[in-house]
Amino acid sequence: MRVLDAAPTALTHPSGATWFNGAVVYLGSNVEPANPKPGQQLRITHYFKADKEPPAGWKFFTHLVDTTNGQMLGNADHDVQNGAAPLEKWPVGKIIPDEIGMQMPNYPNPIQLRLGFWRGDERLSVDNAAKQDGQMRVLGPTLEAVAEKLPEYRALRAATPPAIDGKLDDAVWKQAEAVNLVMSFDGKPTTVSTTARLAWDDKNLYVAFDCEDRDVWGTLRNKDDAIYNEDVVEIFIDADGDGKTYNELQVSPHNVNFDASFVSRRSDLPTAMKWESGMKTAVHVRGTLDDDTDKDEGWSAEMQIPIANLTAVPKVPPAVGDKWRFNLYRLEHHERRKNIEGQAFSPLFMGDFHHLPRFGWLIFGP
Repeated sequence: MRVLDAAPTALTHPSGATWFNGAVVYLGSNVEPANPKPGQQLRITHYFKADKEPPAGWKFFTHLVDTTNGQMLGNADHDVQNGAAPLEKWPVGKIIPDEIGMQMPNYPNPIQLRLGFWRGDERLSVDNAAKQDGQMRVLGPTLEAVAEKLPEYRALRAATPPAIDGKLDDAVWKQAEAVNLVMSFDGKPTTVSTTARLAWDDKNLYVAFDCEDRDVWGTLRNKDDAIYNEDVVEIFIDADGDGKTYNELQVSPHNVNFDASFVSRRSDLPTAMKWESGMKTAVHVRGTLDDDTDKDEGWSAEMQIPIANLTAVPKVPPAVGDKWRFNLYRLEHHERRKNIEGQAFSPLFMGDFHHLPRFGWLIFGP
């Protein structure tokens, strides 16, 4: 067990809350860095003290709570000092530090750590009403990310629509801005490149992906199969930007399509899948599909998505300057599922492609 004679004099979150009639004191916490970016690693150190002999049989918990609505977002439950310092063995008068590491989520609201001790269905009583939330959870430090700017993409208005054949040799793709996807979790460069382009006209949104891939493969063949579990490219569209209703559209190297319309984040999938986008897609493989004995160059895909069929479109057709929320993704299964690489236009800083607050901006250009 690690003990200190004194806590640091300046804590980023001083407290003084006590449990069990003053037996256990939460002096406060240090959070480093103080102003984290999404995805950045945090070091959080809590400092406790036993002023009297502490009670036995209680385990430590840490909840992550949205400060604006009290919603439970997750937990960082662990044994104090990884089990080396059970509560009943804390020496009276000594400081007990407990350090945890966690990655700063990308979340639109401040997140508060709420701490306490539990045994079965009970929580150890907190003495100070003003320092707890009414559920015997002491108010710990608040974490608020320094927001990363959302990327923008200006889609080209197509004078002539592309031929949907997967080959990306149309004039519109030569003129449209190319954007390289990045690692979805942290925004770092990818190990295999993916270039995307978008264009539009009064009827359709056009999306093109060009994927470097040494082994182009897939096992699923039917519409709305779970192609998101294999190699796939995707576009998510929140046309009205409400952060609730959105569409998910995918195509695999076998030109298998998946489309869904959600009324809220990850709403009922069978219901979402009843929606039909009416999109037209095509794929061109530069190599030998489903043959892992040779080395492929990659594959490209085109999507023609009828704008009027999308969910909650503000107006049809869009006007130059209109802005939607969207994201582009690729899942690459290196060595066929042994190592999965998630890529995105706008990095998510978490493992969830449905993380709508991190959708970028799609601007309808001239």
